[in-house]
Amino acid sequence: QLQASGGGLVQAGGSLRLSCVASRRTFSNNAMGWFRQAPGKEREFVSTISWNSATTYYADSVKGRFTISRDNAKNTVYLQMNSLKPEDTAVYYCGGSLRSSATSSTENYRYWGQGTQVTVSS
Repeated sequence: QLQASGGGLVQAGGSLRLSCVASRRTFSNNAMGWFRQAPGKEREFVSTISWNSATTYYADSVKGRFTISRDNAKNTVYLQMNSLKPEDTAVYYCGGSLRSSATSSTENYRYWGQGTQVTVSS
């Protein structure tokens, strides 16, 4: 129900914009989030946004570089990633939360996209 796209290969310092489009159901009343998983590591929180965009949270590792946003009319959530670093390399997943308020806990997410690969070269 969630389709993530926008990943790719980029040099360090570059930018990418990820998109996550929801289909078959609306998530306009749900918080949305981005998570990532690097090889051999657990899935980790990146960013989340409340249903009305009033609240956003970021992992310390991406704060000031990444920006989450959403367009409920388009049933889409975005992740603008600037000043990318090699340690940002991972598969990025978007998630639809069971809650309307922004949340960083994976336990609060029921719906997941298939992931999009982001690779940052040094």
